[in-house]
Amino acid sequence: MTTRTSLIQCQLQRHDFNLNVNLQLPNTGITAIYGASGSGKTTLLRCVAGLEKPHHASITINNQVWQNDRDSIFIPTWQRSIGYVFQEPSLFAHLNVAENLKFASQRASSNQQSQQLLDHAIDLLGIEHLLQRQTEQLSVGEKQRVAIARALASSPQLLLLDEPLSALDQNKKEEVLPWLIRLRDDLKIPMLYVTHAMSEVTRLAQSLVILDRGQVHASGPIEDVLLSTGAMSALNDEIGALLTANVKEINSHWHLARIDFEGGSLWLRNSNFQLNQVVRVRVLAKDVSISKQLPQQSSIQNQFKGVIEQMTPDIHPSQTMIHLRCGQTPLLARITSRAVQTLGLQTGDTVWAQVKSVALV
Repeated sequence: MTTRTSLIQCQLQRHDFNLNVNLQLPNTGITAIYGASGSGKTTLLRCVAGLEKPHHASITINNQVWQNDRDSIFIPTWQRSIGYVFQEPSLFAHLNVAENLKFASQRASSNQQSQQLLDHAIDLLGIEHLLQRQTEQLSVGEKQRVAIARALASSPQLLLLDEPLSALDQNKKEEVLPWLIRLRDDLKIPMLYVTHAMSEVTRLAQSLVILDRGQVHASGPIEDVLLSTGAMSALNDEIGALLTANVKEINSHWHLARIDFEGGSLWLRNSNFQLNQVVRVRVLAKDVSISKQLPQQSSIQNQFKGVIEQMTPDIHPSQTMIHLRCGQTPLLARITSRAVQTLGLQTGDTVWAQVKSVALV
């Protein structure tokens, strides 16, 4: 069985930054491209799509070479097996939903395979009841779901999503996000998802690329990247742990739930959890404090023992990043350098981590 490989290497000089990317992508799931405005996220997507021609590039998707300057290979956009979802849906106003999807499916190399994927996408995105509607009859969230289905209609080998939720308000985002999660979990198509919203990254992505001024600061599994000190300047207050945990207790009196992870337990507000439900939570470095002894009287209820594995300078010289290991789980704590000296903290010390806030993903 041949292992599928997807590699993106490209350099492109712009007036405000130089894009310099070298990535190996997983062949399924969502890889988020995260960074501030102007960091090169959309430019990277356009290079992959063939809409920009980098000065030096080697782009291989699922073992198919789309660009290789050394061998003078450049496959034009229309011959690349991609689906592209933009910020705005851009549906054809003179066609209804079904006709929009049919038009896109004509690009597929295999009509039967394309129709099977399209039928599956229609089901996963919950748009079957919309097929006979005109596009002006759709809500903004419905239009974007149709646009995503249209991008899948050609049975692409790669789906590119360029901030597909940025034009939606929070309520509409919450409407579309569960459908994207269904696509991620059910389809075996790799997706590149551009966003500057960390809430979307943590809900959707299994892999993460941090871009800053055209440079990759960190890439890999999302849990590793969110803890990466190499991405501190780009992540800033978003740096911290992403934990997978199980709901083990529901306290109806206090309206709280206890979730267990490899290294401890956390109490958080009960959000209609079910026992043994798997949840993902974020523990940001700025929300973790350190004590050398177990605090006996504290309003902070989430406390557990850990070992200091490393201490590194933070972005600002007044702060230090403490790398903890709680059981098998890594955590970060951002504290003042003065606190490090006052407490006499050293690598290898056993300490108590106090978590002031937990965010459900």
